[in-house]
Amino acid sequence: MTIVRQPTRAGVRDAAAKVAAILPQTPLFVQEIRGVPVCFKAECLQPIGAFKIRGAWHRLSALDDDAREKGVVAFSSGNHAQGVAWAAKKLGIPAVIVMPADAPKVKRDATLAMGAEVVSYDRMTESREKIAAHLAHARGATLVPSFDDPWIIEGQGSAGIEAMTQIVEARLPDPANVIVPCGGGGLAAGLALALPDSEIIVVEPEGWDDMTRSLEAGWIEPVGDNPPPTACDALQTTRVSPLTFDVLSRRGATGVAVSEAEIRTAQRWAAAKLRVVVEPGGAVALAALLAGKIDVKPGLLVILSGGNADPDAYAQVLAGKD
Repeated sequence: MTIVRQPTRAGVRDAAAKVAAILPQTPLFVQEIRGVPVCFKAECLQPIGAFKIRGAWHRLSALDDDAREKGVVAFSSGNHAQGVAWAAKKLGIPAVIVMPADAPKVKRDATLAMGAEVVSYDRMTESREKIAAHLAHARGATLVPSFDDPWIIEGQGSAGIEAMTQIVEARLPDPANVIVPCGGGGLAAGLALALPDSEIIVVEPEGWDDMTRSLEAGWIEPVGDNPPPTACDALQTTRVSPLTFDVLSRRGATGVAVSEAEIRTAQRWAAAKLRVVVEPGGAVALAALLAGKIDVKPGLLVILSGGNADPDAYAQVLAGKD
């Protein structure tokens, strides 16, 4: 039976306690941009290299013994895949991950290394949701979406609870504005619940800015036909979910889009200034700030959501080969 419920701030706080019991905090860096101190939450330094481990742990650890025995099925281009694989391995749960055939090799290999079964599909001609739903039904397994799930949203929001604790301990200004990468909106929605006094600004690659357009329109707008190529494999979501859209819309969240060149600039800046590897999708929030699409002012919290960059592509970025 599928339990339908809304994600809540109480659920985010519960997720934060669960995550804190098993994972160390990711660092909170402070670096000046145009003379203003900006906080950076380095989720790229999670054990799997991305924030997705939070939602996966909250979701899978909530399963009862019968559900754990039957296993889980997820779909992802890589970061959610690794999060689910990591949590499943920790809990002894069989996991099947539906991944696009063009997923970065580094992410596919890491998912397989954690013991998950990988099923490939064609991103442009097949539906990952239908494939995953069929596999879950056939096996009696629990479907674990990458963002359209209240437990997942709450788990991702634990990053906000953790960041706020670090900000208070460091006696820094409360985050008036949170800038966050957005694919399906699970992280952004979770942060909106975790930090009710902060303005949420989502950032997406140009041509894949469906959440931004949806928030502007007041209803869900899918990505248009023939979207442009993007290095942000983690953010190639063609349609956001009612769950994430509803949370962000009620909070008055806004969004902006960034170019591929702006994303590469952000990756280089993160390497030079923060000494961290950030994958393209994980760098879009920083890209928007550096490009001047969001004002630099006190009380900024920027999420660096993932660091699973393809080694060859990342080397080209660092070499300035645009």
